[in-house]
Amino acid sequence: MDQPSGRSFMQVLCEKYSPENFPYRRGPGMGVHVPATPQGSPMKDRLNLPSVLVLNSCGITCAGDENEIAAFCAHVSELDLSDNKLEDWHEVSKIVSNVPHLEFLNLSSNPLSLSVLERRCAGSFAGVRKLVLNNSKASWETVHTILQELPDLEELFLCLNDYETVSCPPVCCQSLKLLHITDNNLQDWTEIRKLGIMFPSLDTLILANNNLTTIEESEDSLARLFPNLRSINLHKSGLHCWEDIDKLNSFPKLEEVKLLGIPLLQSYTTEERRKLLIASRLPSIVKLNGSIVADGEREDSERFFIRYYMEFPEEEVPFRYHELVTKYGKLEPLAVVDLRPQSSAKVEVHFKDKVEEMSIRLDQTVAELKKQLKTVVQLSTSNMLLFYLDHEAPFGPEEMKYNSRALHSYGIRDGDKLYVESRMK
Repeated sequence: MDQPSGRSFMQVLCEKYSPENFPYRRGPGMGVHVPATPQGSPMKDRLNLPSVLVLNSCGITCAGDENEIAAFCAHVSELDLSDNKLEDWHEVSKIVSNVPHLEFLNLSSNPLSLSVLERRCAGSFAGVRKLVLNNSKASWETVHTILQELPDLEELFLCLNDYETVSCPPVCCQSLKLLHITDNNLQDWTEIRKLGIMFPSLDTLILANNNLTTIEESEDSLARLFPNLRSINLHKSGLHCWEDIDKLNSFPKLEEVKLLGIPLLQSYTTEERRKLLIASRLPSIVKLNGSIVADGEREDSERFFIRYYMEFPEEEVPFRYHELVTKYGKLEPLAVVDLRPQSSAKVEVHFKDKVEEMSIRLDQTVAELKKQLKTVVQLSTSNMLLFYLDHEAPFGPEEMKYNSRALHSYGIRDGDKLYVESRMK
């Protein structure tokens, strides 16, 4: 059988991991592979191979000498072959079947949709636990074949494959824990529910950047579909209704939700989005949009929720509002506190036996205030000593000796006193 044209896996391996290009380095996952027997390529005695091989974007089209692959890769556990030119599953099988301890395989952006994956080829993947097929345009028939032959598969990546529908296999996959299926075009919930049927042990479902618009399922049915789901990512989906968020509570083990960039939340502020989600729609989750929900934040959010809806008409108030009122009682609206710095103050100016009440701007400097006081005390600014007395201060008047200092830095408030004295007594 003629070998496919192009660069082989072994050719690229020898080029990249030769001592000239990849000298031995100590560290996790690194090592020198020295075959036990001298047979095979003379290159093998001087290849420094880590247990994690990264051979992405190398133009690989075929496997090369299988005996050499077996000699070099007996210790390899992770293999990245993304963005190459592999279009024949038989060539992939030749590589993988000679890497006996392989657990992670990345085949993203290879044109593998051009060939059919036969079960005997898929059998060479049997030990793989994490498989990445992003942008491979792998058909659901190919995915089904893989699932039948990979009994220990735990993580599957199917992003950017232009899926509009989901096809169920004859037998469900009990081992899969994580499914990453972002950036497809899954709009209808009837397609998403098939994933629950296919993967009953699913722990993490990442659906970001799909166009899912609603969750059309009863609460009981949702609990049966995803009984073990702990985390779901719905970033940039098309959800636009609070009732769809409520339904997420039907997943009995759900702890983490990601919901950024959905139409429903666009009209709310950042604070409102987080607090309304925590208090009303997702009361049991422990992590929202990547941030842990602390007990104090949950109570704060629930109180916020009560105050948010307290002025709404009765017919628009969610049922959760009444639950929280039962828990906390009816709360008073929060007082509006203006935290902006005070711009002016009314003070008493004391000079000799005279006392005059004045309003002064606090954004001006001591020098500018002295100019304002010239007409009041009939002294030149150079002959003026100015003291500030905070009516709550225990240490007496403070001399305002720095002409360039801003008045607001003294903390002057209404009712405080300024004392003016002449340098020439």
